[in-house]
Amino acid sequence: MSTTADRIQQQFGATASAYASSAVHAGGADLDALVAAAAITGSERVLDIGSGAGHTALALAAKGAAEVIGLDMTPEMTAVATGLAAQRGLANVRFETGSVMAMPYQDASFDLVTSRYSAHHYADPVAAFREAKRVLKPGGRILMIDTIAPEQPALDTFLQAFELLRDSSHVRNCRATEWLRIFEAAGLSGAKVLYRGEVLLDGGQWVRRMQTPPEKVAMIRQLFAEATAQQRAGFDIRDTPWGFTQPLALIEGVA
Repeated sequence: MSTTADRIQQQFGATASAYASSAVHAGGADLDALVAAAAITGSERVLDIGSGAGHTALALAAKGAAEVIGLDMTPEMTAVATGLAAQRGLANVRFETGSVMAMPYQDASFDLVTSRYSAHHYADPVAAFREAKRVLKPGGRILMIDTIAPEQPALDTFLQAFELLRDSSHVRNCRATEWLRIFEAAGLSGAKVLYRGEVLLDGGQWVRRMQTPPEKVAMIRQLFAEATAQQRAGFDIRDTPWGFTQPLALIEGVA
């Protein structure tokens, strides 16, 4: 039986190149908000976990952090991110392969840990952010961005259903209130939402990026076609061209 880690490596190994040019991942108001919240001065050692194609790590490196490491468990993603760093001439960033559940770094060795659009893949988010706290210096911060589930249970269930159809490595999009509890359970203090936004998704690009099988795409389209008025409004479901909107949040915690 495959584990979550196996599914992540299989899914994202095959689709790594698509994330290099994905507009959703490469930029946006949420990434700008994270970079602004990071308040880079030039002395920071930063770890970006679940780094994917490296867009967050690259943005923080370009902002002038002293050293940025991007950690991802998929070698193909690490290779893509390394290539982007070379193209941009960024010498203060590097990418390494490893798991967020057992990071290959010493205690208290980073000033800032970031995570963007990866936490919904963490099999045990409390353990992952407890590990992130371990590698942070006392008083260091975690800045996490992820798409989030609505607080209403019916909309939460609807979101998890279509996300899992699209991507078998999906674990859960947590609600913002859940993330605050998760940060607290991981031993982080002062957990708070710094920013709320949304990501406008083109349905065709969304499923192509993940290479979702046609039969599962058809199931997602059917779910959307049969969506209630509340579901359609909650996710701004559009028919032509098909797509939807997902809420997101930037959450901060302190080690």
